[in-house]
Amino acid sequence: MAGSTRYLVRLLLAVLLLAFALDARQARAASVFVEDLTWTELRDDILAGKTTVIVPIGGTEQSGPHLALGKHNVRVKALAQKIAVTLGNALVAPVIAYVPEGNVQPPTSHMRFPGTITVPDATFERLLESAGRSFKLHGFRDIVFIGDHGGYQKSLTAVAQRLNREWAATPARAHAIVEYYQASTAPYSQALRSRGIRDDEIGAHAGLADTSLAWAVDPALVRRDKLAAGAAGGAAEGVTGDPRRSAAELGQLGVDAIVAAAVEAIKRATVRRQ
Repeated sequence: MAGSTRYLVRLLLAVLLLAFALDARQARAASVFVEDLTWTELRDDILAGKTTVIVPIGGTEQSGPHLALGKHNVRVKALAQKIAVTLGNALVAPVIAYVPEGNVQPPTSHMRFPGTITVPDATFERLLESAGRSFKLHGFRDIVFIGDHGGYQKSLTAVAQRLNREWAATPARAHAIVEYYQASTAPYSQALRSRGIRDDEIGAHAGLADTSLAWAVDPALVRRDKLAAGAAGGAAEGVTGDPRRSAAELGQLGVDAIVAAAVEAIKRATVRRQ
């Protein structure tokens, strides 16, 4: 009887392990992230019509004592996933985490704070161009750049324009979807004001808007016990605004605004190319 019990236990464990393995394979196959796929899975997705690739661009920078340095990277990846799923014909490239953040000598902008990483504008733009050419080579028709940081939006536009001149005789096009970032400013701020949030709280960097948006995407990015320190320190601590009343529910307003604006902009940019 004991032998039969052990056999049944082993059989049950084998069935459970097989089920977990199948679930994992299905999850990978269903992923919109290029880095989760094998090259043959990616090839098949492109052949099946997923010919739009979203290149999410973040940045590694200080955001006060209460927000993690990788805020932009985590946020743009999560939002790019939502955008791709909504579009239905898009995949998401690996996040570009190294972006212009100021000078090294003398240190300017966010480079005055430990942990911020910067690259020259020209290096950044060449990186985007090379990524775009790589995706075009492999069959993508629409290469979409979205950026979570305001400082390099002009570079996205410049790169897209250069690639489109280069690709004029081909079906491929590059798109700088600046609407993604624009939605994180005016529309999101207006939604916060409608809920009684003041402009001095909303802020321009690491304030309530920025912190709430990060909180809605991934609560682990926010050090809740440091919100008051961020407010008290102000610019000296790398904060513009007051994050003390931040909340995931408020950040969801930004998530919704950004995803909706980006999806609509991508559809407009690619509608004649489907």
